[in-house]
Amino acid sequence: MKEMKIDNIGDFLKSKNIKPSFQRIRIFEYLMNSIEHPTVDEIYKALIGEIPTLSKTTVYNTLNLFIEKRIVHMVTIEENEVRYDADVSDHGHFKCDICGKVYDFKANIIELDTDLSESFIINQKDIFFRGTCPSCSKKN
Repeated sequence: MKEMKIDNIGDFLKSKNIKPSFQRIRIFEYLMNSIEHPTVDEIYKALIGEIPTLSKTTVYNTLNLFIEKRIVHMVTIEENEVRYDADVSDHGHFKCDICGKVYDFKANIIELDTDLSESFIINQKDIFFRGTCPSCSKKN
């Protein structure tokens, strides 16, 4: 997968018309540095020690803003679990049924052949696979 590198997150957020508060900068930075595709709870737990005034509502609102500005994707492989990904390039996700980890993989989503007519406007493309990752396969 492509490596995300943004020298100044505050300037990046400003360029997307997002006020770069400390909480927003840290949430985006956490997403950029995470390969785990974290949930709201995981983001909250990771940052609450550093930002005692952080609330889950702030995390939700910030992520919704990031999604609206198209700098974060919501990854929903299962109905009851929403994860977030700061890598908005076209790629797929694989979730291991045993350990629950979500992995990125390269996918040519641009050339995905469908029978949708040209009158459909596509805002997001997602490819999800589920199965067993190599680490869990070795254990079994």
